[in-house]
Amino acid sequence: MGNSLNEIAKQLKDKNKKAQLIYAFNGNGKTRLSREFRYLIAPKNDAEEETELGRKKILYYNAFTEDLLYWDNDSEGDSEPKLNIHPNSFTDWIFNEQGQDQNIVTNFQHYTNEKLTPHFNQNYINSEGKIVNAFTKVTFSYKRGNNEISENIKISKGEESNFIWSIFYTLIEQVVGVLNTPEPDNRETDQFNELKYIFIDDPVSSLDDNHLIQLAVDLAELIKKSSQSKLKFIITTHNPLFYNVLSNELGRRDKYYSYNGNKHFLKYRLEKLEDGTFLLPIQPNDSPFSYHLFLKTEIKKAIETGEVKKYHFNFLRNILEKISTFLGYNDWVDLLPVSIDGRPNPYEKRILNLSSHSKHSGDEIVELTNNDKLVLDFLMKNIEALKLFK
Repeated sequence: MGNSLNEIAKQLKDKNKKAQLIYAFNGNGKTRLSREFRYLIAPKNDAEEETELGRKKILYYNAFTEDLLYWDNDSEGDSEPKLNIHPNSFTDWIFNEQGQDQNIVTNFQHYTNEKLTPHFNQNYINSEGKIVNAFTKVTFSYKRGNNEISENIKISKGEESNFIWSIFYTLIEQVVGVLNTPEPDNRETDQFNELKYIFIDDPVSSLDDNHLIQLAVDLAELIKKSSQSKLKFIITTHNPLFYNVLSNELGRRDKYYSYNGNKHFLKYRLEKLEDGTFLLPIQPNDSPFSYHLFLKTEIKKAIETGEVKKYHFNFLRNILEKISTFLGYNDWVDLLPVSIDGRPNPYEKRILNLSSHSKHSGDEIVELTNNDKLVLDFLMKNIEALKLFK
């Protein structure tokens, strides 16, 4: 019998650690856990009343940044795509009071592309004669190889997500810098005096591996810089590379590693049980989480019990992608067994693609045939024959 997410949230609070890192598959409750933790730190009535940044006890990347930006493609009769910025205490602080727009641009380009540039609006009068306040809209330009600049482009959903993260990350940098001053009276602002926790839920879903590693290193360094304050961090992720890099960076034996003689960093794996409850076992600190081995175990368990689901094909594709990168193959398909003509079986490739990229929620409940299950067993045995699992 496991625990409710509320009880899991209490466990995290009671550990009283500087940093806690949680791995969980998508759909296992990471975002719901962040909400439970939020209302544990700031009960719902209090949280609803916290309209000012200075009264917040917790900042979190998921719900706190929800609907921060939205596209306005033609609000004034033109065709220039813009991102509107919702005015609130968060955006007012970082843009108007602190003037952090250039740092946001720098952070955004750091994790995307230096040729892709955000541009924040200044005060102007629109076509209806109304004053539009500064930092309420942002447009994007892209500098091409021939020095030609494409103005007012619409960025991808992934780039938009990275832009929102860059705003939030810039705020965290400000918070850490302010709270590192021990005496509240000596701080440049009292806006963060009540802040106790920063909860970050999966900031890396749209980053390539190089930028993902950089983000993990940067975030770990920022957490270490906050060692002079009582600020605590909880980070959840479904990405094994981000988990491992952040774990290794936070676990290094430096001055930060010990707090009152004890390790001040813990890592877990959030597990959802069949009865709807949860477990949060602490992961060993002497080695990173072996994600591919965990997936292998889950697949083999499903095959042995006859409980194969579509997501197990997703697990197998994940393993194939990691192995192909490790061995230097251009495509994970190159690892599939080939037929007489030297080509991968199109059915095997198709089922791995469909199971990994379902476009409709209904796809996830389609029953697998016995042949599908045999294919999973066959492919798994071929992968094991490579003898890369240790």
